[in-house]
Amino acid sequence: MIRVGIVDDHQIIRSGLRQFLSEHVDIRVVGEAANGREAIDLVRAHEIDVLLLDLSMPGQGGLDAIDMLRAKAPDMGILILSGYPEEQYALNLIRKGASGYLNKDCDPNQILEAIRVIALGKRFLTPAVADLLAQQLNRPADVPLHEQLSDREMQVFLKLARGDTVSEIGEALSLSVKTVSTYRTRLMEKLNLFSNSDLTYYALKQNLID
Repeated sequence: MIRVGIVDDHQIIRSGLRQFLSEHVDIRVVGEAANGREAIDLVRAHEIDVLLLDLSMPGQGGLDAIDMLRAKAPDMGILILSGYPEEQYALNLIRKGASGYLNKDCDPNQILEAIRVIALGKRFLTPAVADLLAQQLNRPADVPLHEQLSDREMQVFLKLARGDTVSEIGEALSLSVKTVSTYRTRLMEKLNLFSNSDLTYYALKQNLID
């Protein structure tokens, strides 16, 4: 029996997942949570083999909770089930400790497959994520990561590293806030970084800013 926990701020999604998973005799949902803080309490209270974790939730989101969840339950599988496309977050989250990543638009049977694979102590990689990983592995080792950035990504990177806000960058480059945010997500992925302070440290270390 695979013990599953569900963490999502939408009750209807939790209910739908619980109903779907209850139809399979090898899976039992042992508890639910609506945010990252509740997820930590859930993991404290129950033995869980695989935790289905949303990223974007009020209060403490899934991204913030992963480190604490890993500390509380190092052997537990964590399957990210998010509305964000795989190419935006999957690799960074897997490096951060997630066992797999699926977009919420996926076939429900993929969720089943992922749960069963992760319960065996393995990572679940969709073809898209495996391809992203292969691209990273095929990059020459001696080429600095920032040389992968497009000209526009580099512009956004340097401005973020200097402390400019997304709104300020959008105004300076005549881009929408949403577009700047997309560039930020892409360059974070390419540089294997997680925060603006990481960007600043990287830029200083590489002598890209004073």
